[in-house]
Amino acid sequence: MRALVIDDSAVIRTVLTRILTGMGFEVVTAGHGKEALERLSDGRHFDIALVDWNMPEMNGYEFIKSVRASVDWRDLPLMMVTTETEMEQVVRALAAGANEYLMKPFTAEMVQEKLQILGITGS
Repeated sequence: MRALVIDDSAVIRTVLTRILTGMGFEVVTAGHGKEALERLSDGRHFDIALVDWNMPEMNGYEFIKSVRASVDWRDLPLMMVTTETEMEQVVRALAAGANEYLMKPFTAEMVQEKLQILGITGS
């Protein structure tokens, strides 16, 4: 199983990478949405993408809209992992195509629970 972690915070990328590798995932990271689209364009298959909302160059909302507009990537499960806690933002992300929404701060158990909801359990 391979996960794409997209966050402009190196600390959050490291935390999520540790959680996911502990679950058996191979993890690829990106610092913003444009970089994440480059990772997807490399032709590698990802089983899940965990996406921050607030990032430079291309934010998570724009990334989700781009992924859902692509024939090649529209079925990629997307989990928004963000500090955006307003219900309006949650609804907006889900309407754009996010499959799940996890608010920061989070625990490893919370990440695992959200992945299980999506039917993704690692290897």
